[in-house]
Amino acid sequence: MSAATDTVANTRAPRSGGGIVQSITDSLVIAKRNLIRMMRIPEMVIFGLIQPIMFVVLFTYVFGGSIQVGGSTSPAAYREFLMAGIFAQTVTFATAGAGAGIADDMHKGLIDRFRSLPMARGAVLTGRTLADLVQTALTLVVLAVVALIIGWRTHENIGKVLAGFALLLLLGYAFSWIGALIGLSVRTPEAATSGGLIWLFPLTFISNAFVDANQMPSFLRHIAEWNPFSATVQACRELFGNLPPGFQAADAWPMQHPVWASLLWSVLIIVVFRTLAVRKYRNATA
Repeated sequence: MSAATDTVANTRAPRSGGGIVQSITDSLVIAKRNLIRMMRIPEMVIFGLIQPIMFVVLFTYVFGGSIQVGGSTSPAAYREFLMAGIFAQTVTFATAGAGAGIADDMHKGLIDRFRSLPMARGAVLTGRTLADLVQTALTLVVLAVVALIIGWRTHENIGKVLAGFALLLLLGYAFSWIGALIGLSVRTPEAATSGGLIWLFPLTFISNAFVDANQMPSFLRHIAEWNPFSATVQACRELFGNLPPGFQAADAWPMQHPVWASLLWSVLIIVVFRTLAVRKYRNATA
């Protein structure tokens, strides 16, 4: 009788997952689920590609030749200066999609269903952010091809170029955890989309992404120089060999050591916001 009771109890009560292997396995399962969902809704990927392509074309042909970088207003110089900023903006804007997806799962009660399963804590969020990382990588590939078509070129070896794209993906992954926290903190996907974008515009535009930060007013220049977004942009320009001739980096530490600054900022964001998001997930209700 006791053995039968134990068997029933073990069948009905989910066992809590634990260990690194369990966490990795569960995260990959959730990532696969989200990737399959993206494939079944191709417009999610298509619309995600259209916006950055529009930014590339508009900034290149509308602002090219009218913005001075490194003492030159050459459209070719601005095009190479611009692309690192467009790449970085693209990976950070994926934050809104990550937040909206998690908010949608919350709204439909799917998060509660996942929480009732014997899964590792945090696997749902980790899987979601990994799936978003794959989508971001795909977007970067397409965007890089478009940039090459309009004349963008790199001037460093392949190792440095790949390192630049790795920094971009790391930044995108870090920001997806901010999106995860936003998605868990709001009630509707619409609110998550708005909340995921409203703070990104000042973050990306008060930076060195589209203009030389040295030309900004003093108080804005200091913000731009210590902006984590700016550090990644500057690092990519160095790794791609896209710094204009005569360009002088600011004296601020992140601008003098942009690769290290980008790594430190991204890791710090992941640690802080993953901790907050997992804690929020444990207490979340649909």
